[in-house]
Order: sequence, then C-alpha cells, then structure tokens
Amino acid sequence: MIVGYRCAACGYLVDIATPWAWRCPNSSLTDRHHVLRLMGVHRRPALDSHPLLTGGENLAWLAFAHAHGLADTACERLVEEVDEAVRSVDGVGFHVTPVGRADQLSASLGFSDTGGVYVKDETGGVAGSQKSRHLVAILLHLRVAETLGIAPVRHRPPLAIASCGNAAIAAATLAASAEWPLRVFVPTSVNPAVLGRLEALGATVVLCPRRANDPPGDPSLLRFREAIEAGAIPFTVQGPENALCLDYGRSIGWEIAAQSVEAPLDRIVVQVGGGAFATSIGDGFRGGPTPRMTVVQTAACAPFDRAWRTAQKLGLDDIGFDWAECMQPWESADPNGPNSLATGILDDETYDWVGIVESLARSKGDSIVVDESDVAEAHRLAHEHTSIDVDPTGSSGVAGLLAMRSAVGSNERVGVIFSGVTRR
Repeated sequence: MIVGYRCAACGYLVDIATPWAWRCPNSSLTDRHHVLRLMGVHRRPALDSHPLLTGGENLAWLAFAHAHGLADTACERLVEEVDEAVRSVDGVGFHVTPVGRADQLSASLGFSDTGGVYVKDETGGVAGSQKSRHLVAILLHLRVAETLGIAPVRHRPPLAIASCGNAAIAAATLAASAEWPLRVFVPTSVNPAVLGRLEALGATVVLCPRRANDPPGDPSLLRFREAIEAGAIPFTVQGPENALCLDYGRSIGWEIAAQSVEAPLDRIVVQVGGGAFATSIGDGFRGGPTPRMTVVQTAACAPFDRAWRTAQKLGLDDIGFDWAECMQPWESADPNGPNSLATGILDDETYDWVGIVESLARSKGDSIVVDESDVAEAHRLAHEHTSIDVDPTGSSGVAGLLAMRSAVGSNERVGVIFSGVTRR
C-alpha cells in the first residue's frame, strides 16, 4: 500500500492524503533538485479488469481517494468516465498493450530460437505513446480532489507542460477529454505536424525563444516553471515537477512482468530522455524477479550516463542527496543544442535520474551511450523486421541492444519498448 512520498534529495515526508502534492515543499524556482518518491510496499499486481485500476492500493491516486473515504464504486465510475472521455477524443482508451517476440528482428540480430527480442508495443496506446500513462494519474488525482471538494482552489487553473513531442500530444489529448485548459511551452523548432495536432486538440501553444538573460537550460522549461509559479498545474512527465507522473507509469513494468511469466526476460533495454519512462519501468518490476536493466542515451546528449558514473564512485545509497554533484545539464557544442534522429531523448538533464540509479543498482544493470549510426540502424531494423510504425526515439532501445550485442547471449530474452508513433 502506498502511504506517502519521501523526497530523495532532502528526506521530506508527504502524506498520501495531501491534495495536489506535486513537488517536495523544499523545491523552488531556483532549486528543482528534489523529487518525491513513493513510499509503501511495492507489490507486483495482477492485471485488473480495467487497466487504470491495475495496482489497487499500489496506485498513489487511488490511495489518495481512499484516504479521503471515496468508495471503490465511486473510483470505478470515475475511471470509466475518464476512459470514456479519452476514447471519445482519441478513439483509443487505456488498455493492456501487447508484448511479443519479434521473430524477424530476433533472427536478424542472431538470437537463437529460445532467446530473442521481445517488443512491448506502446504505439497503439492513447496518443500513440506511453506518455499518457504518466499523465493520467495526475488527471485522476485532480478529478478525485475536485469530486471531493478538497482541491486547494475552486476554479480550474490551466494545466501546463514543456514538450514538443509525444508528451505534449498526450497532455493535449487528456486535457481535451477533461475539457481542461492546457498551455504547451515549445521551442521555436517545434515539428509542424506536432504543432498542428496540438492546435487541433485545443491546446494553447506558447513558442519559447531563448531570451538574452535566460540561465542555461531549455527555455521552454524555464517558461513552464514560471507558469507553475504563477498558479498553473504541472501536467508533465518529469518527477521533480509532478511526482504523480511516476505513479501509473509503473503499469508498463507490471504488464511486461504479467505477460512474460512463462518466459521471463533476462534483460530489458530502455531509452532515456527525461528519465520518467525508465524510472517507472524499473519501479514496476519491484516486488519480484527483475530483468537486468540497461539504459540508453546518444553520444549527442548523455547526462544520465555521466551521472551514473559519478554516482558509482560516490556510493549508491541515498544518492539523491548528491544531486548537484551527479546530475549536470549537458553542454552541447552546437549553439542550437544537441541533434539526433531520436529527438525525444535529447533532454539536457535527466530529471528522474535518481529512480534510474536505484533500478540499475537493484538489477545489476548499466548505462550505455550509442552512436548516431546505431540510432539510424535500429530504426531501419524496426521498420524492416516488424510491422510497427515506431519513430526513431521509440526504437532507440534497439540501438542500445546493437551496441551491446556482443555481450548478450544468443539464448537471452531481451525486452525493448517501442513507444512513439511516427508523426507525419
């Protein structure tokens, strides 16, 4: 049962009954080196009749509802209402996405019949990626607080996110389904296809050029944080900005574990940008056998890999207390920032690095940095040897597997997650 949160950087405790407990109270506009981690017994649940209820009291949003006396029947009605509204906007509701052996891809990489590559396909999920899983727990918490009349304000402040890709589209989809206003802070280089989709979903798009007096870092994130300080709700896939994004994200790990009981994975290779994805998958494997996790970044932008090497030298216990020493924003030689086909993993900072360190330590895993040639080859292989229209970010777990293939036994079962449909 989830009972609350503990800040991994300062130890501050937050009770699960606290409404709108997005961030550690010690976090500030000038110090976001804090992240609330879920406290309680982590059980690996069976899959529920409705995916959004899988996890039961393992889910922070549901434990929050129960802490305030909201009955199971009311929670079930709320889930059905939210899911139906999402389906009306996106045409797809929340469901268990498939895991299966990619036979042709496995053969092309030289795996035996007993080993191989197992793909979890998130491209058929809400908004075409796993990002909606992270955001729906925030939405459910908001709806519970609204239903019970315990929200800190009576009106609906705007939701806000800094993203120009899958997270932004997922946020706009859920916001439209709830008829909740959303502001999306994007760089001036935003993909026109993404921009068009955001506008079609009714989001307010805010272009964020770099200002002369801006500190280092993503100007979109700076404008987003200013909006949060002005009262907007962080509807984002970054744990330091909203810890609830790490709640239902764990369902990816729960589903993989439940779908591979008879043939458990030996390894799992996960792409890393901001880090919530890998953190949630690792947390989802807690409470049972865990495949050895390897996380992947590109040579163009690898802040987590650098932090991981530093953390190993410092010692891995309570590593969040060493945040400033471990996690530094990536310095790109290009004034326009790092460049890669895998645009979704170019975050200059791995915001949820602490959870990834915990997962790598627990699974005896590691971090790997891949060349751009591996990213391109992985995308080619994914399209030639599967029927999944995944984008280069979503196939970059395969890039990690390519780079480490000589160290992986041909009889090993290796999991990757394809998340993010190609945007045209």
